[in-house]
Amino acid sequence: MDKPRLLLVDDDETYCRVLKSALEKRNYEVLVANDVQSGMALAEQNLPEYAVIDLRIGHESGLELVKKLISLDANTACVMLTGFASIATAVEAIKLGAVHYLTKPANADEILAALHKNEGDTTVSISENPLSVKRLEWEHLQKILMQHEGNISAAARALNMHRRTLQRKLEKRPVRE
Repeated sequence: MDKPRLLLVDDDETYCRVLKSALEKRNYEVLVANDVQSGMALAEQNLPEYAVIDLRIGHESGLELVKKLISLDANTACVMLTGFASIATAVEAIKLGAVHYLTKPANADEILAALHKNEGDTTVSISENPLSVKRLEWEHLQKILMQHEGNISAAARALNMHRRTLQRKLEKRPVRE
């Protein structure tokens, strides 16, 4: 029996090496790319059944790759991974066809569970605490950036903010709550 093919695209080469090894031990054929172009080329040559895509690949967006993978084969199950989670990017990833959205660090078992989870979970706990002002600001910046298709200059104009100020705010990791 053939092993299921999984495309892993992340610019963190160490993370890719560790995750590839873990997934291969679980009987997957793993193709690895460290940038969007290489990921797309691998997908076109070897159509994967599964894909694990980082949200931020260098200075590029993994959302573009999710969109392209789904256009190649709507049955490809994609999981978006990120260290920069936001509501706006989670919504966009799902709208573009990702089946799940996980924050890093995610291990092989969590990723495989997400790839094979076909239904929503009504038992997910709902937080009793509202988001902090800093987290709300981060979410708002992400939403505006998504509305302007990742164009920082256009988003900065919409926010009435200097482009460099927006870039500095976006380079910081989001606060948890």
